[in-house]
Amino acid sequence: MEITGVCVLGGSGFVGRHICHQLAARGYRVRVPTRDRERAKQLILLPTVDVVVANVHDPRALNDAVAGSDAVINLVGVLHDARGERGFAGAHVDLARKVVAACRDAGIRRLLHMSALNADPGAPSAYLRSKGEAEAIVRSSGLDVTILRPSVIFGPDDSFLNPFARALQFLPIMVLPCPRARFQPVYVEDVAAAFMRSLDDLGSAGKAYDLCGPRVYTLRELLEYVGAATGRRRPIIGLNATLSYAQACAMELFPLRQIMRALDMLMTRDNYRSMQVDSVCNCAFPFGMGPAALELLAPAWLAADTPRARYRRFRNRAGR
Repeated sequence: MEITGVCVLGGSGFVGRHICHQLAARGYRVRVPTRDRERAKQLILLPTVDVVVANVHDPRALNDAVAGSDAVINLVGVLHDARGERGFAGAHVDLARKVVAACRDAGIRRLLHMSALNADPGAPSAYLRSKGEAEAIVRSSGLDVTILRPSVIFGPDDSFLNPFARALQFLPIMVLPCPRARFQPVYVEDVAAAFMRSLDDLGSAGKAYDLCGPRVYTLRELLEYVGAATGRRRPIIGLNATLSYAQACAMELFPLRQIMRALDMLMTRDNYRSMQVDSVCNCAFPFGMGPAALELLAPAWLAADTPRARYRRFRNRAGR
């Protein structure tokens, strides 16, 4: 069956916006249900994208949202646990069941599911366990499912490198938990392209793909890189396991939790447990793609507000 219409759950989020842009560029009809239409305002301008106000956790609203589509892409996910639909169980596990049921009711066979590297029902963190449980649900659904499992994702509007860059503006010293945690960051456009390739390739049904960039970094190395790229190098104090866990406990307390969440720098005890497992791949990027290197792309936005960059802008405006 030819796929012409796609419903993207979580389409107004970081990865979702990039996927919707790529879908629209290819001429797909795209429906993006969201509770907050303002979050999806840049998608509203795309000619083939229909943004509808809906709570996808409501089965009836979800059924209405996916109706008429040929495929569903589920990108909904949270990094910090909470009660109800905004927690790991609600956003990952329960929603996976609801999406499978909605696809069956609508006669939709094709489902692309965003998971996470190291997702496993036996993982050390609740986040990774919930992602693993969601994978098991969609795998056993009988639908034509493709699962994509990225490491941490970077891009111009990410919540990974950019919070470091903001913190370096006003902190004279960086206190870093889990400095030896290892990551293999992958570019958001490469993740979006992998979803597009999966959608086009029915041979990907029944498979799961790990998505990583070309290089492995420790968390300390990433912070040092952001400092160099922004021209704001700071001394880094790396915390050992005991102090990293203590810091995570402190961050969970009110009002520090709200402050750190607003800064996109909240680290909970569950995040600490996730970082005990290396977020790295032992495989090639799928579909014969060559993932982009962080060093080639990140300076374009990380260095945009350095003194040197501002100086260049002033010179350009003056015609010099």
